[in-house]
Amino acid sequence: MFNNFFVLSLVLTTVTALFVSPATRAQETPIKTSIEQTPQIEFKQCVTKLKHQAHEQGVSQQIIDANLATVTHNAKVIEYDRRQPEFSESFDSYFNKRVNLWRIEKGRKMLAEHKKLLLNLQHTYGVPPHYLMSFWGLETNFGTYKGKMSIIRSLVTLACDPRRSEFFTKELMLALKLAERESLDPKVMLGSWAGAMGHTQFMPSAYMQYAVDGDGDNKVDLWNSIPDALTSAANFLNHLGWKPGFRWGREVSLTEDFGYQNSGMDNAKLLASWSKMGVSKTNGKSIGTSSIEAALLVPGGHKGPAFLVYDNFSVIMRWNHSQFYAIAVGRLAERIAGSGKLHRPPVKTPNITVGQLLALQEKLTTLGFDVGKPDGIMGPATQKGIRQFQFSKKMIADGFPDTTVFAALGIELTF
Repeated sequence: MFNNFFVLSLVLTTVTALFVSPATRAQETPIKTSIEQTPQIEFKQCVTKLKHQAHEQGVSQQIIDANLATVTHNAKVIEYDRRQPEFSESFDSYFNKRVNLWRIEKGRKMLAEHKKLLLNLQHTYGVPPHYLMSFWGLETNFGTYKGKMSIIRSLVTLACDPRRSEFFTKELMLALKLAERESLDPKVMLGSWAGAMGHTQFMPSAYMQYAVDGDGDNKVDLWNSIPDALTSAANFLNHLGWKPGFRWGREVSLTEDFGYQNSGMDNAKLLASWSKMGVSKTNGKSIGTSSIEAALLVPGGHKGPAFLVYDNFSVIMRWNHSQFYAIAVGRLAERIAGSGKLHRPPVKTPNITVGQLLALQEKLTTLGFDVGKPDGIMGPATQKGIRQFQFSKKMIADGFPDTTVFAALGIELTF
């Protein structure tokens, strides 16, 4: 399972190539010329094409006019797309901002408040209450901030941007169909810069396919109905393959001579194998010798915490394709359920910029180490390439791009 997931991770990571759109470049320069006006003309042409596609897919003219007649480009959306925290922030910074005391205490309060609903959802879908609270807390701070950007405007902007045009065009078409199905006014269709909506930030495709009526009013309202949102989240996770009775993973302790070249999503092994390699629970007890497969992750390098992750970790990553996010979900869920802090907290490390990581990827590529397509984003392929480079230099092969790796590659870092 983990090897198949690694292939999927590699594909998804390599397609997120860095691209500065013409529309973004035009906004950086105040001088108006005929060349700089071209992006706006191209955007209008794109919207016209999108209207035609919507019509061909059966969206009514009324919905097309209401949502696309006056839509404008949003440069902020492109800016957010180019600097997502999951791919540009250090693990310690990302983790500490999200698994914090406020979310833990609020999560416990909401867990008690919605206990009956959550236990019913666990019985029906197999997803434990504390995991649903964790997703809810990370996505919208338990519904206190669902996003204020126009879903349609964001999706049109991204559909007209070359980086992931095909994906966002499909999401836009589904958003228009959703607006028609649920009689949604464009003014109330507000959410994230990427088009995610409601308490649990569903993309239109997830909303259309997995959102369900949880309060029995014959409507599916992920913005205003907590039962709808939580029931839909449980249904979504169930369909993504959540395994009832199994955890997401666990923090583990490693021996001083542990071979970090065995870390990474592409190096899954049976628990018995990890145990023989000196991996243990943080209290020193054995992790067991069952036939369960797990991968070992060291998201902040060998000086930070280590985690064994199981099948449900991969399910979390199908919700949001980020190891940092999946670890945060797992750990926040555990804290809400009553567990303590990490045995080995994240070590503070500097944020690596897209440009710096791109330079690292390009240098590794020239040296013959496969990192996929250089894109300035830290994904499984880049981690694997770094591990192989570190191993060849007799360094600790943890796949972490610290200053020693950049120095060994002859790349000067400035912070």
